[in-house]
Amino acid sequence: MKEIAIKPEKTQPDLLAATVLALATLIFTLTPLSSLPARIPLGLAMVLFVPGYTLIAALFPRKTDLEGIERVALSFGLSIAVVPLISLGLNYTPWGIRLTPVVVSLAFFTMAMAGVAYLRRDSLPEEERFTTHLLASMKSLKADILADEKSRLDKALTVILIITILLSIAALVYVIVTPKQGEKFTEFYILGPGGKAYDYPTRVYEGNKSKVIVGVVNHEYVLTNYSMRLSLDNTTIQSRNMTLQHNETWERPVTYILNKTGDLQKLEFLLYKEGNYTGPYRDLHLWVNVSENRSNSNEGAIYKSRIIGKD
Repeated sequence: MKEIAIKPEKTQPDLLAATVLALATLIFTLTPLSSLPARIPLGLAMVLFVPGYTLIAALFPRKTDLEGIERVALSFGLSIAVVPLISLGLNYTPWGIRLTPVVVSLAFFTMAMAGVAYLRRDSLPEEERFTTHLLASMKSLKADILADEKSRLDKALTVILIITILLSIAALVYVIVTPKQGEKFTEFYILGPGGKAYDYPTRVYEGNKSKVIVGVVNHEYVLTNYSMRLSLDNTTIQSRNMTLQHNETWERPVTYILNKTGDLQKLEFLLYKEGNYTGPYRDLHLWVNVSENRSNSNEGAIYKSRIIGKD
């Protein structure tokens, strides 16, 4: 079989491309340009291939060390291994596992390995260095698959390896691009008048206004109709209806008046979904003490004393 001659290059275009991709990932992830669609393919390349490729280049600088298909397969495998290891290391640092530290660490790892690979290749004679030319590499890969000296089993295994790599990439891209539908649920909460989860109006006077803040958050993945009822000892005081899109939040102050005196009365906030009133979908409650309004009692006593005085 005729060998394909590849002229060595001093610039090492594959290492230069890896460095440029690392810098581009930093720019399109950590700057206002992060809103552009380029962030997704750059991120996939940095997670799936580039770090492993530069590591392989640093470990095996000679073109005879590995075949092309082996370099590609190991690049994917080592990238998938390197990213979790870097994240694990960040977990024990003050920065933690967050977007910025992970992206910066991957970029610096890639550039460092590219630098080591360049130095190791540069120390070798030109005819021994591994170099990359896209067209020549594709021809070399094709020739490697169809080589006469290879058995049918070797050729079949090479083809299966290539198909497996492509299918793995496609599956991973699909998982990343397609949002996974999580658990369907609805948040239902009440807050005190100040918007905090305390200072609830549990001691009130009859006839006086009380206020809480009620919140409903739709995580049902569909447009949902809700009905919220406020009741005291199974007697409905008021009701409200709302229609929310997925991930939409309804949060409003709810003002009500309690006229029935007594201690430890159960004030219920009942949430119904899609007109199903057989039972509440979500329910919350407060135990309230409703006292007689002292101002009204004093006014009544003063009025009564005036009437008696006239008599």
